Order: sequence, then C-alpha cells, then structure tokens
Amino acid sequence: MGEVLSLEKAVSRRESLRNAGKKVVFTNGTFDILHRGHVEYLIKARGMGDVLFVGLNSDDSVRSLKGNGRPIMNQEDRAFLLANLVCVDYVVTFIEETPLNLIQSLLPDVLVKGADWSVDNIVGKDVVEQYGGEVVTIELTPGRSSSSVIETILKRATYFQK
Repeated sequence: MGEVLSLEKAVSRRESLRNAGKKVVFTNGTFDILHRGHVEYLIKARGMGDVLFVGLNSDDSVRSLKGNGRPIMNQEDRAFLLANLVCVDYVVTFIEETPLNLIQSLLPDVLVKGADWSVDNIVGKDVVEQYGGEVVTIELTPGRSSSSVIETILKRATYFQK
C-alpha cells in the first residue's frame, strides 16, 4: 500500500531512495474516475523502476484544465484510491496546472506519460534528461478513459430516472 505525501516529505523520501540506489519513476495526471486504463498504465509505469511516485492534480488544477464540471471525485478520494493500488508507492498532490515544480523537486530517474503525448511536449522532459534520466511514453488501453466512463453514465442515467 502506498502513501500520500506532502511535497516536503516526498523530497525527503526521494533523497533516501536516491541514497539507497533505487530507480524512481514519476508520472502524473488527474485520475478522475479511476478505471482500468489508469490501473494498466500505472502498472506499466511501476515496472520501469523500483518506486513509483504519482503526481496528482489538485481539484483547482483539474478545474482549470478540464472546466467547472470536473473533477468528478475530489482530490482526497482520488489520492486515497491511487495510494491503495499495489503498483503506486507515493502520491503527491500539486496545485499548479503542470507538474514541473514537482518534477524539479523530485528529479525522477524515469518520467512516464501516456503515448497520447508527444515526447517533446512532456512537461519536465528537459529537467529529467538534463539530470541524466529518461522520458518514456506508454501505450494507453484502447477504449478506456474517464470521458468514456462519464459518457456511459450520462447515457444510462435515463434508465435510473424511470
């Protein structure tokens, strides 16, 4: 089981892991309405190192990126769910629109994003590569997304209104 950490505790934990020679992987996202695609993605990310840190967009950050209707689930619930996945070691919530500050603070050995991102557009790429780390993209599970879950719920909502 993982742990939800403040930025300060995450930086301290990262330093301990570095001293122990552990390979640290970092990814980030909103993870709003956790689904199979998220879990498969996180399992693959975790397989790229010894420890997985997940940067989680705060509620305000999600709202600024996706609009006033999001997030569906609040940041405490999203962090709890992520931290309780076997593949996730640490969750750190960030308030900015991007995880750049978090990446600069943690300096992961591997930065992972979904293959829907061009490597050149991945936030923190330059920081990680300058530090000697690598940037990797992972293929996403087809047909699995929070948006498709929301669409399904809305389509089926009329069934429950009868």
